[in-house]
Amino acid sequence: MGQSLLDAVGFLAVGGVDFAWLERLVEHATGWLGLVIIWVYSFLIAFALPGVSEVVLAAPLDLGLGYWPRMSVIIFVSAFGKAAGSVFAFHIGQEAKDSGWIIKRLRNSRFDIIEWSERQTVTIAQKWGYAGLALALCVPGFPDTLSIYAFSVLEEDYVKFAVATFVGSAGRLILWLAGAEAVLSVL
Repeated sequence: MGQSLLDAVGFLAVGGVDFAWLERLVEHATGWLGLVIIWVYSFLIAFALPGVSEVVLAAPLDLGLGYWPRMSVIIFVSAFGKAAGSVFAFHIGQEAKDSGWIIKRLRNSRFDIIEWSERQTVTIAQKWGYAGLALALCVPGFPDTLSIYAFSVLEEDYVKFAVATFVGSAGRLILWLAGAEAVLSVL
């Protein structure tokens, strides 16, 4: 799926509202208030915002902590925010199962979001269950919101869903951080 298609899907998902300002706010978040900004951004990324969840790693928080403790706090707060947002998305998905018109509208939309995400997520969910959701969320660049919604329609356990999204979100940030550290160590 091309980036322009992802941008278009994200733009449509939030009603045509541009939320780039929020991403910039995260990139400049500092202090303890910055953690609140990271949590809110991660919450919104899980169910409504198009965007890159990894941007939270660039937040220049000054918490009086060393590098690794600061990164650990950022990862925890972001994963917690995304897990909370995914539970909200999960609830919406449960309601959508009972309201066929939402699924019908999405299926008939210009971008067949449902078919693509269902294909990817159903394959993962059938084979791996909640562990599959966590693994899918660990994949850098894989659209979180699409997989969260598609999975929410397939499953029914809120707690397992929240744990899977927390683990997957933290795992994704850890992978990005490890990759960045590996690249920087070579340079």
